[in-house]
Amino acid sequence: MKSAELVEIAAIILSLAIAIIGHEIMHGYAAYRYGDHTAKDLGRLSVNPIVHIDPIGTIIVPALLYFSNAGFLFGWAKPVPINIPTVIKNGGYNGAIVVSMAGILFNFTLAIIAAVVLQVLPSVNNLWMLFVHAFFVYTLIYNIVLGIFNLLPIPPLDGSHVVVYQAKKMGYHNFAYKYQSIGMYGMIILIVIIATPLADFVFAPIFEIINILLPK
Repeated sequence: MKSAELVEIAAIILSLAIAIIGHEIMHGYAAYRYGDHTAKDLGRLSVNPIVHIDPIGTIIVPALLYFSNAGFLFGWAKPVPINIPTVIKNGGYNGAIVVSMAGILFNFTLAIIAAVVLQVLPSVNNLWMLFVHAFFVYTLIYNIVLGIFNLLPIPPLDGSHVVVYQAKKMGYHNFAYKYQSIGMYGMIILIVIIATPLADFVFAPIFEIINILLPK
């Protein structure tokens, strides 16, 4: 394997790890700000990647997508435990919505930072600059993909939690309960979306946004 390929793989691994692990840490940190110390007490606010790695979502799935030339990478870290009753007690349903959105906001913030940095990076003239450029390119790509994908209102994605808490906030508790019951089919729905032509429909607007943000 050529040096340039190894550099690109290293940039991919680092950028994807930061995107998915940072996403989970921000859920835990937002909950901590609302008085929920669960994630902190379990050491899940640590930046140590080992405590966040999910063997399937962090390693196997991204590797399979990469080596099968799927055209996109996706993954997840171990979910950070959240004590939602504590969050709601201290911050109401608005607090629960903030906690649900914290990871997505982290991803979008990183994507914007990467887009800005890419506009001012000097041209690639050595392996170090190749790594830096690739890191920010993939940081932009993966954070946009993860951020928008998690907005989908499909359990267990963050967007579904926002729907549930907003419904409860408005007094539609019966709707929220029935909506949560979809969760038992959530992973099946997501697999169908990712593994079928539906993926083109879902990811097409995501790739369009990425193309707009990447330097020309």
